[in-house]
Amino acid sequence: MSTSGESEAIDRARDGPPATIQSLRADLLSLGLPVGATVLVHSSMKSLGWVSGGPVAVILALEMALGREGTLVMPTHSSDLSDPAHWRNPPVPAAWWPVIRDTMPAFDPDLTPTRGMGKIPETFRRGRGVVRSRHPNVSFAAKGPLAGRITADHGLDYSLGERSPLARLYELDGWVLLLGVGHQNNTSLHLAEYRADFPGRREMTNGAPILDTDGRRVWVPIHDIDLNDEDFPLIGEAFEGETGAARVGGVGRATARLMPQRALVDYGVRWMEANRAGG
Repeated sequence: MSTSGESEAIDRARDGPPATIQSLRADLLSLGLPVGATVLVHSSMKSLGWVSGGPVAVILALEMALGREGTLVMPTHSSDLSDPAHWRNPPVPAAWWPVIRDTMPAFDPDLTPTRGMGKIPETFRRGRGVVRSRHPNVSFAAKGPLAGRITADHGLDYSLGERSPLARLYELDGWVLLLGVGHQNNTSLHLAEYRADFPGRREMTNGAPILDTDGRRVWVPIHDIDLNDEDFPLIGEAFEGETGAARVGGVGRATARLMPQRALVDYGVRWMEANRAGG
């Protein structure tokens, strides 16, 4: 039985053949995805049109394009494993907050589902050979020769900063692929937020349930900066226009953007220091 989203994808693709593993692989290589690269993928299944094999086919196409020496990385965030006092979409009554903090199951990299990441990362995280970082709010999953290095030692505090998979990608000179999504979803720009010096930076405390070294469920505070992605589309547009470093093309029915992550982060630092006025 088809869903409304699937019906819409079929309608959008009626003037041509459906996307397949092989056609998506060819599109990715035409875009310039380097064989053997390390790439962080942000994706929208719906944007690709109708794909024979769904998210499994997309993942296989990415893996085939990268080859055995490549490492595929995806965000597998679980924002619902957080302090309910910060929930806005939707909020819950304040009277519930203690109950939620006391009873929410601890983060389990094998069991805990993603939230708001889409079908492709949710499918990817459960695949054979995929490893997932152990941050309860903003984990990343990876597969390939560098997967362990990228996901290891993901720090609880300042969770998208220097002890995050984003910083490991920067060290490895990795790539970012926006597959049918815009720079609003470009998580690597958060690494620039930590590195940039701009007025108005605010600290905050979140929290989440984890298992301690003895296997007991504990609620832990998580210290971080108050992240803000509202200007990410502006930064991404400026990065593309001023550097010419992003490759833009079609993958399936989607518009894809491929860019070197290090250049993006460095540009983001400079842009934020010049343009963020605080508050």
